[in-house]
Amino acid sequence: MSSAPATLPDILTLSAARFARRPAVEGHDGIWTYALLEEAATRLAAALVDAGIKPGDKVAICLRKSLKSVAAVFGILRAGAVFVPLDKSAPAGRLVSILADCGAKGLIASGKKLSEILSGLPGEVGPIVAVDVQEPGATPPGPIPSSCRRFLTWDEATTASPDTRRIHREPSDLAYILYTSGSTGVPKGVMITHTNALAFTTWARRTFGVGSEDRVASVAPFHFDLSTFDLYSTLEGGGTVVLVPEDVTLFPASLAGYLESCRVTIAYLVPSLITGMLLHGDLAGKSLDSLRTILFAGEVFQPRYLSRLMEALPRVALFNLYGPTETNVCTYYEVRPEDRGREQPVPIGIPASGDSVFALDESGDLVRESGKEGELYVGGPTVAMGYWGDEAKTRNLFLDAHQHAPRGSRVYRTGDRVSLDPSGAWLYHGRRDHMVKSRGYRIELGDIEAALYAHHGVGEAVAVAVPDEEVGHRIKAYVVLRDALKADAAAIQRHCAERLPRYMVPEFVEFLPAIPKTPNGKADRARLAAPGPHQKSS
Repeated sequence: MSSAPATLPDILTLSAARFARRPAVEGHDGIWTYALLEEAATRLAAALVDAGIKPGDKVAICLRKSLKSVAAVFGILRAGAVFVPLDKSAPAGRLVSILADCGAKGLIASGKKLSEILSGLPGEVGPIVAVDVQEPGATPPGPIPSSCRRFLTWDEATTASPDTRRIHREPSDLAYILYTSGSTGVPKGVMITHTNALAFTTWARRTFGVGSEDRVASVAPFHFDLSTFDLYSTLEGGGTVVLVPEDVTLFPASLAGYLESCRVTIAYLVPSLITGMLLHGDLAGKSLDSLRTILFAGEVFQPRYLSRLMEALPRVALFNLYGPTETNVCTYYEVRPEDRGREQPVPIGIPASGDSVFALDESGDLVRESGKEGELYVGGPTVAMGYWGDEAKTRNLFLDAHQHAPRGSRVYRTGDRVSLDPSGAWLYHGRRDHMVKSRGYRIELGDIEAALYAHHGVGEAVAVAVPDEEVGHRIKAYVVLRDALKADAAAIQRHCAERLPRYMVPEFVEFLPAIPKTPNGKADRARLAAPGPHQKSS
């Protein structure tokens, strides 16, 4: 066997052979060594195959982070299947739509959530293999519907003899699908191959020196692409994945204390979490002697808070990582002492993960000069296959070749506006469309508007992103009600919560007699997004 992983499940197999007795994953439910994690994943893979899961089948996971959830990820991959992580906080209806979209053949979930999803599956999805992880405190699932071809408990799925047969998968095969917010109100699935994932995770392991002594905080949920570093780069390096409970991430003081008590050495976080720890978590007062590296990505890090982070943790190396889900990390920048006190955000940096990046101006000419703005394009091994089931959108944004990309490189058009600084690093200036970032999550405002219009009382609606230094943006909805109909803000928010993930539900709802329009008749988003009383002053 090659000493380098060719596919994602090879990561665990190779590291289990080298680091069998070392801790691989640590969570609220205990610690598993590499040997134990490999055994659980191998047994689960055998159970999935015996239940009828075939190479290339989609198997979804809807679990809180735990030892079993990590084993489930690798068990799916070991079975040759495609991993589809779901947002556990999202409404069951949205999760059902994702399973229907990708034609899932398997689902690993727990208790009531499992039965809610299974009960909502349309007939065309066909029989599905379900595994109930039986998380502590979870409500037992109700009656198993006929849509379930095979139902297994976690114990049943992981006590059978492990299957040592290796299911062959090519590096170019699909490894997982990450669903992101879609402008039409329907989540879109980004297709990631084993090659795509390994191009980033192996580069990151080498670049940041992830080794067997490292304890890497796993803060991002598995449906968020930041988690790929936490899982795959850490395990490839022989380190320990420290699973941070979801409720800890809701409270900055708790998160800062968790990093301290767990002796974390590397953390990959969105800037809003770091800002929260600086403002509310007494980060400077924590004993973080073990912490050596912080990676941040997902949104712009406000300069004033980056400077405060540099002051609070002067010996910690800081890196700004950039890349949409469609490319994972394609550029990076190491923060320098001279960046402290700067007024503008630090650059997104130089190419990473073996990718090439370039920008084209409005005339389609290559951006070569410092200060000239253009749209960023990415070509190279991390560029995804495209969008599941959406050939038109894939053709529009993914190019099989480009004259400014290396021969053979697949190219992605990001929609991000950038320019070069005098040193040759890329600077980020914002989006060309209505996609925004909040708390690191990518949000299409059209997705929120589609949910608003689904309310029977809404005649017209616009969602806008209000800049916020702590979380990047806060979402505000402006609503015009139909004649003689009434609704309050809480009712609109509850309605959205039934259709959208928690992070997409508008924090503010304002009712207007009419939506202001631009001269060409479109909603005047700039006027609606102007500073209001809910915004913090700068």
